[in-house]
Amino acid sequence: MLRTSSALVAALLAAGVVAPAAAPHRAGERTALQQSLDAVVATGVPGAVAEVRDEHGTWRGSSGTADLGSGRHAQAGDKFRAGSVTKTFVSTVVLQLVAEHKLGLDDAIEQHLPGLVPNGEHITVRQLLAHTSGLTDYLTDVLMKRPNAVQDLQKATYTPRDLVAIAAEAGPKFAPGSSWSYSNTNYVVLGLLIEKTTGHPLGQEIGRRIVRPLHLTGTSFPATTKMPGAHLHGYEWFNGAPAAPSDTTDFSLSVYWGAGTLVSTTHDLNSFYRALGKGELLPPALLREMRTMRSDGPDRPGRSYGLGLEDSTNYCAGTGQRPVWGHTGSVAGYNTFSFTTADGKRQITLSLNQNITKNEKQDQAALKVLSTALCRK
Repeated sequence: MLRTSSALVAALLAAGVVAPAAAPHRAGERTALQQSLDAVVATGVPGAVAEVRDEHGTWRGSSGTADLGSGRHAQAGDKFRAGSVTKTFVSTVVLQLVAEHKLGLDDAIEQHLPGLVPNGEHITVRQLLAHTSGLTDYLTDVLMKRPNAVQDLQKATYTPRDLVAIAAEAGPKFAPGSSWSYSNTNYVVLGLLIEKTTGHPLGQEIGRRIVRPLHLTGTSFPATTKMPGAHLHGYEWFNGAPAAPSDTTDFSLSVYWGAGTLVSTTHDLNSFYRALGKGELLPPALLREMRTMRSDGPDRPGRSYGLGLEDSTNYCAGTGQRPVWGHTGSVAGYNTFSFTTADGKRQITLSLNQNITKNEKQDQAALKVLSTALCRK
C-alpha cells in the first residue's frame, strides 16, 4: 500500500493539488459529539458510551465512569444491558420464520400456543409485534407498581409463562386491534412462539440467525445475572441523588426475557441495524412491513411503532428530516438508544449506565447527543 509522506502532502497542498476537503467541519462535528456526551455525564449520569457512523466514517466516544466502585473510566467498547432493543432482534427472528412459511403474520396465537393467553384466537402475530394485542404489560402495569419493585425484581425468578400469567390475570387493556399500548407481554409471548416453532431456546435462535452471521462478538442473550466481559455497571438512586446509588448490574434476567434481556455494545447494535436496513436479514416485503409505522398513544408524541421498530421525529425536529428509526431500551440501571436516519447514512447507538426515563434534564441531554449525530447540519 502506497503511503504519502507528510512533507509531500504539505507540498501538494501548497500547490493546490490536494484539497483539505471537510476536515475542519468533520473535526468540529466530532468535538460537538464529545461535548454533548460530556454534558450527559454533567447531569449526574455516571457514564456514557456512543458510536456514530456517518459520511465521515465512524466515531466512538465515552465519558464518565463505568464502575463507581473501582473508578474505571467508561470505554466505547463496554458492554451494557440493551433492554427493549431486544424487541427488534425478536421481531426479526419472527419475521424470518414468516419468510420461511413457518408462521403467518395474521395467524392467531391460539393456533400455535393454545391456551397461553385469554382470547388468543383473536390475537394475531402481527398484533403482538405491533403492540396492538391489548395484552396488559406484566411489568409496568403490574410488577413495577408494587412497593420497592426494582429492588425486589433484582432477585425475583420467573418463567416466561409466569410473566404471561401475570398479564392474563390482570385482564386485557382493550380488544385486540382496537388500540395501541406498549406491552412487554407481547414480546414474551413472541419469544415462546419462536421456541415452539423452532424447537430451540430463544437465545440460541437469536444467536444462530443474527448474532453469529453478523459477527456481533459483544452481543449475547445471557442465561445468568452476571455481565460478561468489560461492561458498564448499572446504577439507580432509590433514595434520591444525595444518597449513595445502588448497583443494579446483576439483575434477574427472568423479569425481562424476550422483552429486554440482550447484552450488547454500541458497535454491535449499529452493525445490526445497518444490516437490517440494508435487507441482509429480511426480504424486502417483510422489511417494509416492519417499517410501516402506526401512531402511538398521546403519551408518546412524535413517535410511532412498526413491527419491533419505532421511529421518531423528535431527534431532528424542525429540520425537515424524515423520522429516524430504531429502538430505545431502558432497564434498571441502563438506558440505550439506537437509531438510523431514513436514508441509512447516519447512525448512533448511545448507552448510559443509569435509567433516565423519569429525569427530564438528563433526557434532554441525551436528546442533544442523538440530534448532534443524526441531524443534517
